[in-house]
Amino acid sequence: MAAGSNKQIRSADNPQFKLLKKIAGASRERRKLGQTLLDGVHLLSALADSGGAPRLLVLRADADSAPEIMLCATRFADTPRIVLSAALFDQLSPVEHPTGILGLLDIPQVAPQASACSVLLENIQDPGNLGSILRSAAAAGVDAVYLSQGCAEAWSPKALRAGMGAHFVLALHEQQVLSEVAAQCVVVVATTLSATQLLYETDLTGQVAFLFGNEGAGLSPDLLARATCQVTIPMPGKVESLNVAAAAAICLFERVRQLQRD
Repeated sequence: MAAGSNKQIRSADNPQFKLLKKIAGASRERRKLGQTLLDGVHLLSALADSGGAPRLLVLRADADSAPEIMLCATRFADTPRIVLSAALFDQLSPVEHPTGILGLLDIPQVAPQASACSVLLENIQDPGNLGSILRSAAAAGVDAVYLSQGCAEAWSPKALRAGMGAHFVLALHEQQVLSEVAAQCVVVVATTLSATQLLYETDLTGQVAFLFGNEGAGLSPDLLARATCQVTIPMPGKVESLNVAAAAAICLFERVRQLQRD
């Protein structure tokens, strides 16, 4: 690869590669170092669109044969980069068919803030569900998302892929005590199957926080008690409940509908 001054790495014993492999493979390392890996052109392009940049670009040795990868890399002209042999690069990529470009990102640290619309997530276990919720939240104009200590890792490779760039436009707060966060919110909406008030009959146009709970257990009694309003989503079909990511999308876009109506 004609990489100019790009550092070439071909040995698995290289300290920089070993560190990247730890970050790729362990949430504990990602949390400890405050870093994660972004895989592929789409995520890196979304990062660039948000005004961000990775700490390091990691290219596969044959990446110069893919114009879309090289075009993506040009958006980070000032970012240091390394080139890994195909065998080493494939050990880092979280997908079966690696795209050829990775970015090492410093996970953003954001301060608590006043939000017109926020989402509080309790013990969401599946990173795919988590990423889907974040994607819906970003599309619906949510300001901030708060995750309990029992939630899946927001910046894991699977959650990042499912989020499709949502991470870069949301204020994400992990490892939160949600009962304390909810106590600071004026209107707190929770969806429950036992509620008698319908979502579509609830005023969502003001400052509001939505609570969504674990895929199987739902919201804990303590957090549910913090809700100022419990609502249900009408389900005329023959199913008992919705996937939490689907329920979140319905709630968030009902708020969008009401705001557009007004």
